Amino acid sequence: MAVSSPPTLQDIARALGLSVTTVSRALAGYSDVAPATRERVRQMARKMGYRPHAWARRLRQRRTDTLGFIIPTHGPRFSDPFFSEFLAGIGNEAAQHDYDLLVSTHGPGQREIDAYERMVAERRVDGFLLVRTRVDDPRVRFLLAHQVPFVTFGRTQAENAHPWVDVDGEAGLYALTQLCLQHGHRRIAYIGAPPDLMHARHRLAGYRRALADAGVPQNPAWVQVGDLTEESGYRAAQVLLRLRPRPTALLAANDLMALGALAAVHEAGLQVGKDVAVAGFDDVPLAAHTQPPLTTVHQPIYDIGRRIVAMLIALLRGQPLPQQQVLLQPRLVVRASCP
Repeated sequence: MAVSSPPTLQDIARALGLSVTTVSRALAGYSDVAPATRERVRQMARKMGYRPHAWARRLRQRRTDTLGFIIPTHGPRFSDPFFSEFLAGIGNEAAQHDYDLLVSTHGPGQREIDAYERMVAERRVDGFLLVRTRVDDPRVRFLLAHQVPFVTFGRTQAENAHPWVDVDGEAGLYALTQLCLQHGHRRIAYIGAPPDLMHARHRLAGYRRALADAGVPQNPAWVQVGDLTEESGYRAAQVLLRLRPRPTALLAANDLMALGALAAVHEAGLQVGKDVAVAGFDDVPLAAHTQPPLTTVHQPIYDIGRRIVAMLIALLRGQPLPQQQVLLQPRLVVRASCP
């Protein structure tokens, strides 16, 4: 059985008695083609099932219809439910706009910047999505210097120079620490993120401000730093639980480290929520199903992923952004692990 070939611009032109150039410009939306003619061409294209050749269109317009996302990973970070949720959001939104994603993984450092340089030099993507922004972020400096469109999930020191969406981490940790204080905790420990991350500074500031406002002395030994992995949360919690007097509450800068802290508390023969309160930040789907369920600070990771993709595509299409910078308020989610 013979398979009919797909319709071409020439087929549409013959059917309407127009030139191929007119048909091509009508489908591309050029203003020099009369609106009535543009509509006739589009109706005929739909009727005939015409679809433009994507690669040819991209070459003509010098674009790839692809967004770059380099995950800043120190190890097997795809096990991090934060990135799973975030990837789902950016992937689904990109697909809604007929954009592809080019995803790569590189630990922070020169190899990561080399990857950005290659993608830009080879014109493999039209723009970038950045996550877990840093205090002095070389990715931001490079993209700004080369005038490459990008949007970040997280603020930077150059926050007025580019579009971003962030969640108020200081407010989130302030509320979480206040929750513990309201339930009588005074020895409240904190497992923070690496200090070069912007959100690490905001969240630590919220924890410290809540203690200061309550007049609770701050013990430097009660603050440990992890690398956002479950293992680092486990190790930090072990250190904290050996202190005397030991903390009665362990707060973590993300849910994955809080899961590690849960394991350390169980291993020490203590009861989570009774002997030691544990809480995190992110509200990944797994948080509601731990034993006991994890108190946390909710940030809409999936929706933020969709939002920054929509912002980046608007930039690429020359459309104005209603807001260049968006700071969202977090929401406290209280479950059995705290208080």
